[in-house]
Amino acid sequence: MRAGAIFVHDLRESGLLNSVAKIKLALYGSLAATGKGHMTPQALLLGLEGADCETVDTESVPTRYEDIVKTKTLTLGKDSIEQGPSKQIHFDFDKDLEWKWGQVLPMHSNGMRFSVFNDDGDLLATNDFYSIGGGFVLNGKMAVADTVGPRPMRLDSAPLNEADSSNPITLSPEVTDHHPIDVLENVFYKSIRRNDAGSERRDGSSLHNEQASVPLLPQHSDSEPSKTEEHKQPPFPFRNMSQLLSISRKHNLTIAQIVYENELTWYTPEEIHDKIMNIWQVMDEGIRAGVMSEQQILPGSLRMKRRAPKLYARLMRGLYMGPRRLGNMSGPASSESTLETKSKRVPPGAEVPAVASRGTKRVPRIRGSFHHEIMPVPPRRTNFPAMDWLSCWAIATNEQVAAGGRIVIAPTLGAAGIIPAVLRYVVEFVALTPEDEENLVKTFLLTAAAIGMLFKRGATISAAEGGCMAEVGTSCSMAAGAFAACMGGSPEVIEQAAETAIEHNLGLTCDPVDGLVQAPCIERNAVGSVKAVVSANLALSSDGVHSVTLDEAINAARLTARDMHTKYKETSLSGLATTVKIPVAVPDC
Repeated sequence: MRAGAIFVHDLRESGLLNSVAKIKLALYGSLAATGKGHMTPQALLLGLEGADCETVDTESVPTRYEDIVKTKTLTLGKDSIEQGPSKQIHFDFDKDLEWKWGQVLPMHSNGMRFSVFNDDGDLLATNDFYSIGGGFVLNGKMAVADTVGPRPMRLDSAPLNEADSSNPITLSPEVTDHHPIDVLENVFYKSIRRNDAGSERRDGSSLHNEQASVPLLPQHSDSEPSKTEEHKQPPFPFRNMSQLLSISRKHNLTIAQIVYENELTWYTPEEIHDKIMNIWQVMDEGIRAGVMSEQQILPGSLRMKRRAPKLYARLMRGLYMGPRRLGNMSGPASSESTLETKSKRVPPGAEVPAVASRGTKRVPRIRGSFHHEIMPVPPRRTNFPAMDWLSCWAIATNEQVAAGGRIVIAPTLGAAGIIPAVLRYVVEFVALTPEDEENLVKTFLLTAAAIGMLFKRGATISAAEGGCMAEVGTSCSMAAGAFAACMGGSPEVIEQAAETAIEHNLGLTCDPVDGLVQAPCIERNAVGSVKAVVSANLALSSDGVHSVTLDEAINAARLTARDMHTKYKETSLSGLATTVKIPVAVPDC
C-alpha cells in the first residue's frame, strides 16, 4: 500500500500524472508466489488510489477492491492525504497485473515494478519497489523516459523471455534491459514523501532535475550522494548487543532508556509518549476485534474457522479471571461492559462446541476398549492460565491479520500476534497500578524495538529472506527480552532471554498453505508467545551465565537464512504448502 502511494506521489511531483493513460504492475519472487493469499493486490491497488495503511477503513477494503476489479477503473491518487490532482485510468486486473512467478529483482525477493504509459503507449516512467519487512519500503528514484532516447519502451513491445523453468527462482532478465540498477540511489523509509524521511535514511537525489538523458539504462556515478541536510546523530548509537550492553554499563541506563534517549534526537517526550501509546492501542484493539469477532470463517480456500472468540468466552467464564478485563487501558470506555455482555452470551456451565478441523467430525468422548489391559483414558484438562491467555490473544491478533484487519507489524504481519499477546499479559497480570502499567508498556516496546533493530541490522526480519525464523523467530526474541525487562531483568538477563528465544527458532521455515497467512501461521504465533515467556523465565531463573550470546545467535540466523532453500522462504513451493492437499480451482498463492 505504501509503495503504491509513493509511486503516485512521484508521478504527481514530476508532472506526469495527468499524462498517464495506462499502468502495468508486476510482482516478483515471494510477492508473486504468495500474493493473493497475502492480499497483496488489495493493498497495492488501494495504495495507488492514495489509501494510507494506518488510517484506511479496513472494512471498506474488500468492497473498494472488488469495485476496481469489476469496473476496470483505477483512480490514481484520489484518496491521497496531500492535496493534488488525481487521474482516472482503465485498469484490467487480469492483463495489467503480472505475476512473475519464477523471477526476482536484484535486491530482495519481495519485489514490485510499476510502469506507466501515455495514450500512445509510450513509457512515461517506471520504478522498482521492495517490501523488506517491518513496513519499510526500499526504492530508487523514479526513472523517467526520454521520448527521443534510442531505446523507448512501448506498451505493445514484445514480451521478454521468461525465466528458466528448471530453476524455481531466477534473476529477472528485465533488470538490465529496461531499468537502472540504482543501488546508490535507494531510499529506505516509511514515509510517502522522500523529503519526509530523515537524512540518515536517504541516499540519492530527489526527482527534480533528474531525468535520465538515456532512458531506463543503468546509470553509474563515482560521485558521493549529496548531503545538504545535516545528519542528526543519536547520543547512543549501537550496532550489536555487545555495544548496547557496554553503553548500558557505562551510562547506567536500561535498554529501554537508551532507546528512549536516542528517540529524543527526532521527537519530543510528548511525541514519543503518544507514538508508543498509539502503537499499544492499535495492538490492543486488534486483540479486542479478534476475540469479539462474529465472523465464523476466515477468508480464503482453507475455510478455516476462527477460534479466538470461543477461547476468550471460555476464559471469561470464571476459569481464570485477571485483575483487569481486556481493553481497560486504551480502549473505549464501554469496552469492559461490551466484553462482559459478550461473555454472558454463553451461560455458565454450558457446553462449548469443539472447533472442528477441516473435513472431520467431532470425535467421541472416549475411544477404546474397556476390556483391555490398558484402559482408555477419559477426557480431562489441566489448566495453564498463562498459556491459555497468551494463546488466545496471539490467535485473536493473527486471525485479524488473516481477515485483513488493522494490526501492528511486530515486526511483520505474519508474526504480529506474539508481541501484543505477551504485552497484554504484562498489562493484565504484572502491572500493579495505572502508572506502573504505562511505564511497563513503554519499557516493553522500547526494549523490543532495540532487539528488533539488532535483527534487522545483523540478519533479516523478512520471511522472503530467512523463512519464518526471520519473522516469528525475531518476534519471539523481541517479546522474550521485553518480558524479561518488565520483570526487572538486567540487560544481561534480557540478552539471555532474547538469545534463548531465537536459538530455538533457527531454521524455521515459511511454507504457508495456499499462500494464506493462516496455516501454520496463526498457531505458530500462539506457540511463539508461550515460548517467549518460557525463554524469559529461564533467563530470569538462571545465574546470569550462558554459553551463547545474542550477537552469535543473530549471526547464526543470518547464515541459516543464507543457506535456506528458496522453497522455504515464503514461496509456498514446499513443506506444508505442498503436503496439505486443498482442492481449489485457482490457488490463493
